[in-house]
Amino acid sequence: MTSFSLEVAGDYACFTRPEMKVERVSYDVITPSAARSIFEAILWKPAIRWEVKRIEVLKPIRWISVRRNEVKSKASVSNAQSAMNGGKSNIGLYIEDERTQRAGLFLRDVAYRLHADLVPVGNDALSNPGKYRDMFQRRAEKGQCVNQPYLGCREFASRFRLVSDIDLEAAPINESRDLGWMLYDMDFEHSDDPKPRFFRAQLENGVIDLSKAQVMG
Repeated sequence: MTSFSLEVAGDYACFTRPEMKVERVSYDVITPSAARSIFEAILWKPAIRWEVKRIEVLKPIRWISVRRNEVKSKASVSNAQSAMNGGKSNIGLYIEDERTQRAGLFLRDVAYRLHADLVPVGNDALSNPGKYRDMFQRRAEKGQCVNQPYLGCREFASRFRLVSDIDLEAAPINESRDLGWMLYDMDFEHSDDPKPRFFRAQLENGVIDLSKAQVMG
């Protein structure tokens, strides 16, 4: 098992609270599942798994309220299947008819330092862990990724760089508070019906230590 650190940053971020049904309202900081997805965007293989251990907040938590146009409906699966079978179903979605305005409460000017373990789970990774360690390090150093990492929503692209020496990096923000219940990750043990898991997030001197997290769900 090998540990890596990434510094990620972006102009905007939205780690949506699931209890908000329509409006997009972000958690105060990046969620562990969103952090994991950034590592996976750089390197994902069936033989490995990423486990996020620590989140460091590098910039003060700031907010921005935005109202934007969205589409309130989605294309019908049954209509698409009917059309594929030779039917005459309408599979189009007309934006002018389905447009709606929704408000969003997003984070702005964010930066985090993420720490995660690369855990081998497949036979190839178990027998040759250095292969995947070197693969990730090479890709992260060059800024390469499988898909563009993002901060909660795909339109909020994330910049990233590999952290090689923590002692040379800036300290997290000097802030401590209870962030309340936060989404930890989805439980895919039953892949046909994944379940959300939550934990009580504690920000201590700008750090969320996930090794102490009591995960529920």
